[in-house]
Amino acid sequence: MERKVITIYHGPQHPGITGNMSVELDLMGETITRARTHVGYLHRGFEKLIERRTIIQAFTIVCRICVPEPDPNEANFALAVERLAGIEVSERASYIRVMVLEMARLGAQLLWMAGQSGSVGLGTVGQWSIYDRDLILDLFEQLTGGRVYHMYIYPGGVRRELPDGFLERLSALLDYLQKRLDAYDRLFFDNASFQKRAIGVGVVRGEEVLRRGFSGQVLRGCGFARDLRRDNPYLLYDQLEFDIPTQSAGDVYARALVRRAEMRESIRILRQVIAQMPEEGAIMQKLPKHRKFTLPKEDTYVAVESARGEFGYYMAGDGSEMIRRMQVKGPSLIHAFSLLEPLLVGEELSNVALIMNSLGICPPEIER
Repeated sequence: MERKVITIYHGPQHPGITGNMSVELDLMGETITRARTHVGYLHRGFEKLIERRTIIQAFTIVCRICVPEPDPNEANFALAVERLAGIEVSERASYIRVMVLEMARLGAQLLWMAGQSGSVGLGTVGQWSIYDRDLILDLFEQLTGGRVYHMYIYPGGVRRELPDGFLERLSALLDYLQKRLDAYDRLFFDNASFQKRAIGVGVVRGEEVLRRGFSGQVLRGCGFARDLRRDNPYLLYDQLEFDIPTQSAGDVYARALVRRAEMRESIRILRQVIAQMPEEGAIMQKLPKHRKFTLPKEDTYVAVESARGEFGYYMAGDGSEMIRRMQVKGPSLIHAFSLLEPLLVGEELSNVALIMNSLGICPPEIER
């Protein structure tokens, strides 16, 4: 009997989709023969919205470009504006920025764990990790007034001083998370169900990753110890000690183990920040008034290491208070198209969410 190819849409309203996107799948039985990514469910146009606003007005938009981890957007925007405007940030403000970025990294990894565990039916892991992420969001709320969108890393420094006792509360949370990681090992990473589903699935070959520009856990899961925090240091990362975890298998499980190790490294970085942060220093430099804050006729590119890979901003000024050109470069574009589409071919339908979650795709970075 002739077997018929059927076409289905995985998303956008689907718990296994990492945001408002869809993957159109051609199936022969349960086997995927073709995959096409669609991200036309956002239509937000962040770059053009930013270009039509003043520097200060544009600041409130950038954190929406990736909701699970908005803070690298704020850092990129602030670093680009500061480089063009010649603004120097104090050491204390830089330490606070590193603290915020590593807290955001931990929160993003915990959210990833919830999605990845859910894709293999381990719901308890998701309940634990979302709860632990909420503990980080509690601290963000104390620090910034917001739980998800913080609008805290601002051109010239950070928006407000640390609340009394904040570093002590952060230290206590790190103690809790350090112990919690061992529990996650037993519940998730060493779980035979997850290992059977993840090992040997979604394999990326080592020779592909550099040629095609992949980054983050995809790169490090193939054995390449590449991380912008060490390779192209920004803020104060060159003054902190941390390792770049790698795995060599290049599959879903290797990428999971890299993320697991990166969580421990983030805790290590945060402990150094707490110990080394100066008690004195301005958290914000004096900036020109709103309509007199201009950028020269120059351009720049800055990039940070987000929880998902290299995340950069190209910014150009024209001598006015407006940003002439703004462009976002995130890992999601190449991971969702150049990588995800061929990676799904030959896989079973049940592995779609598992593979997609392992790549760290955030759709607003694409539909921007």
